[in-house]
Amino acid sequence: MLRPRRLARDGEQIEGGEGHVWGFFDKRAAGTSRLAGQQAEDIALALLRRAGLELVARNFKTPGRGGGEIDLIMRERDGTLVFVEVRQRKGSGHGGAGASIGVTKQRRIVLAARHFLAQMRSMPACRFDAVLFEGDAAPRWLRAAFDADVAF
Repeated sequence: MLRPRRLARDGEQIEGGEGHVWGFFDKRAAGTSRLAGQQAEDIALALLRRAGLELVARNFKTPGRGGGEIDLIMRERDGTLVFVEVRQRKGSGHGGAGASIGVTKQRRIVLAARHFLAQMRSMPACRFDAVLFEGDAAPRWLRAAFDADVAF
């Protein structure tokens, strides 16, 4: 099992087996849940950049209480804005990382995305993706993990 010796820096790639970008980590290795989450975001960012996406914003938050946060906002080569939720779980129990993105979380992400889009001059094509980390498995990138219409 591979473990990074340190946290990835913004944009840094951590190479995994067969040329894939990934890494294994746990809260003990990273020190805290927050650091483990940061490390997961770093690995997800490297994975998406390697796939040709460009970083637009990181940890975008809506103002005020009860708003949402978007872990990564990326842009595809064709201009599509991709709002990415990064989730990690120790294993696949209780539905795993994907099941942890429930309707309430989806609504908060969509709310934050709408707030972000309100600042733009024109409305680009958009998509909501997820990068999931479960146990020691390589991350899974789910394109179009959920739809804005379903969240409301």
